Amino acid sequence: MNLIIDVGNTLLKFAVFEANVLLTKKSCEKKEFLTMLSKIAEAHSEVSHCIVSSVGEFTKKELSKLEERYPVTVLSNETKVPFTNLYETPKTLGVDRIALVSAAAVAYPDRNVLIIDAGSCVTYDFLNDANEYLGGAISPGLSMRYSALNNFTAKLPHLEADTTENLIGNNTASSIHSGVGQGLLYEIDGFIRDYKTNYTDLTIILTGGDAHFLRDSLKSDIFANSNFLLEGLNFILEHNKD
Repeated sequence: MNLIIDVGNTLLKFAVFEANVLLTKKSCEKKEFLTMLSKIAEAHSEVSHCIVSSVGEFTKKELSKLEERYPVTVLSNETKVPFTNLYETPKTLGVDRIALVSAAAVAYPDRNVLIIDAGSCVTYDFLNDANEYLGGAISPGLSMRYSALNNFTAKLPHLEADTTENLIGNNTASSIHSGVGQGLLYEIDGFIRDYKTNYTDLTIILTGGDAHFLRDSLKSDIFANSNFLLEGLNFILEHNKD
């Protein structure tokens, strides 16, 4: 069994896989790391390997606690991955994007794949049918767009993300929801349209915390998979076992 730990900016996600099957998924705040680790270890005593992917802070003390229990792979740009990385600056490529592309490489071999991760930022990552990662794009995520309107203006309120199908907002709140929500949908649909123009047989994966806000409103056929990053980390761990 494999233990997968995804360290975000605010939360830690734990997942346990047996081969390629997800058995359990938990999340907690960073201060609860040791408690959650103990619970996972008790419930899944057959875990034999672990991988950590961190875009947030993960201390040496926390890592050492993991290493007391398991051999640990810490994902970095030096880690062996199941695709050819043609990114011009591979050392700057985020580990979350590496994991997503790895998931695409294993799950959709010999296909052109666009992975859209709608989280704090919206990332677009493209893997071609020759298993080559070419790059993609990064733009502000849904919450970041709402926050920016409040932070960079004197009078616009900070609103929580909400879905709307109204093109025309008839008050400040509905205008913001239309501008942010519909604007992001137009962006994503535009990226998908242009990728489809340039690459045939395109498979589109939508994942990330805000995927549920977007999936039913996008015009293109997509595969929504909230566990795609965790699956990618599991594939990388399997790929790096001796």
